[in-house]
Amino acid sequence: MTSRMIAAVSAAIVVVLIIAWSSVFVVSQIEEALVLQFGKPIRVVDDPGLHFKLPWQDVVEYDRRILDFEPPAEEVIASDQKRLVVDTYVRFRIVDPLQFYQSVGTEPVVVQRVGSIMTGALRRIIGGIVLQDVISQRRAEIMQQVRDEVNAQSKGFGIDVVDVRIKRADLPEQNSEAIYARMKSERQREAAGYRAEGARQAQQIRADADRQRIEIIADSNKQSQILRGQGDGDAIHITADAYGKDEAFFTYYRSLEAYRAALTGSNTTFVLSPDSPFFKYLENGPEAGVPARAAATGPSAAK
Repeated sequence: MTSRMIAAVSAAIVVVLIIAWSSVFVVSQIEEALVLQFGKPIRVVDDPGLHFKLPWQDVVEYDRRILDFEPPAEEVIASDQKRLVVDTYVRFRIVDPLQFYQSVGTEPVVVQRVGSIMTGALRRIIGGIVLQDVISQRRAEIMQQVRDEVNAQSKGFGIDVVDVRIKRADLPEQNSEAIYARMKSERQREAAGYRAEGARQAQQIRADADRQRIEIIADSNKQSQILRGQGDGDAIHITADAYGKDEAFFTYYRSLEAYRAALTGSNTTFVLSPDSPFFKYLENGPEAGVPARAAATGPSAAK
């Protein structure tokens, strides 16, 4: 075999391999394929495994799993004229690859188309309800309505919209600032009310404490005056009884007390007459009061 023949056989083998390679394709379990011939769909392959096609035919593969995307956040207006920024996500599945290819062709295109449908459905449905419904238990019902509408309008794309959810629903920034300012003013007003009520109660407590203090002091003074009067009365009564039992001794005792009070000190001067009765006990001692005591006792003392 000449070298020319060897080259021709090698070239033929290479061509056969290229043709064989271009005639075989594999479909995985998570994909389905669409065979195209000069851009025209020929058949849909949804069985996983090894498949064959003509060398000049092309294969477009689509993911058969549930796909998702997040449309841009939209600002919608509820029926009560409250603005709301809604952030959503959509889950869909390609159910008809042929229709999908003929209507949108690629996933980026279907994402754009479904996003536009999603925006219109949100504006239409949320525009017919109040803001409170969006953040209440009716939220699931509202999203079910949005999903049904988006799914109905997307049937022509060969997809099935599985789920539509609101991830986040916030007020616009300017509305949030106004609400925060109103909340702040309300809290400040409540704080001022609490402070005023606390000051009133404190003033009431102080006034009650002052009244109780005055009453306690007055009652204490009253009790002290009563006790002092009783003590003075008892002292006078005891003194009178003592004086009545022994007048001479009592006179002598009171005179000694008078001497102690009058003669205390280092510079005491008295100007009295020599016969003043003040010093009778200093001159005569305790016997100075005996005649008066004997006279008071009468004949019984002489015995």
